[in-house]
Amino acid sequence: MFRGSSFHTIDQKGRMIIPTRFRDVVRASGTTGVMVTRMDRSLFAYTYDEWGKIEAKIISLAEKNDSMRRFRRVFVGGAFECSLDKQGRFLIPPALREYAGLKKDIVLVGVLNHFEIWSRTNWDNENMMMEEDMQREEVSNEIAKLGL
Repeated sequence: MFRGSSFHTIDQKGRMIIPTRFRDVVRASGTTGVMVTRMDRSLFAYTYDEWGKIEAKIISLAEKNDSMRRFRRVFVGGAFECSLDKQGRFLIPPALREYAGLKKDIVLVGVLNHFEIWSRTNWDNENMMMEEDMQREEVSNEIAKLGL
C-alpha cells in the first residue's frame, strides 16, 4: 500500500524519482512500472494489478450515461505506462505534465491503492480546500464515522 507524502522535483525532461517505499510497492507487484492517468489537476499512478481492477470495474459499467462515457474516455484514454529506469525514475509524458502543471516542485502522495503526483502549488491549494471542507458539518461527520 502507498502511504505518506514527500516533496521532490521533476527535471526538464519530465523524469522524477519516486521514494523507495513507493518503488518497493511497485516492485512487490512483480513489475517495474505503473499506469499513470489524470484526475483533479494531478496524476494518479497505479500498479498494473490495481489498474487491471479499475479497468474491470469500468468495463462492467453500462455506457448509457454521457458523463460516465466521458469519464471513461478521459481517464482510460489519458493513461500511459511509465517504467522505472535504472536510477528509480519515471518519465512522465508531456501531456500529463501539462495537465497537472508539473514544472519543478512536486509532491508525491500515497493514497493506499495508488499514489498521486501533484504540483506543489496544486497540492497546497488542495490542502487549503480540505481545511475549508472540514469546517462543513457533513464533511466532519463523514470523517468522524472513520473514528477520527
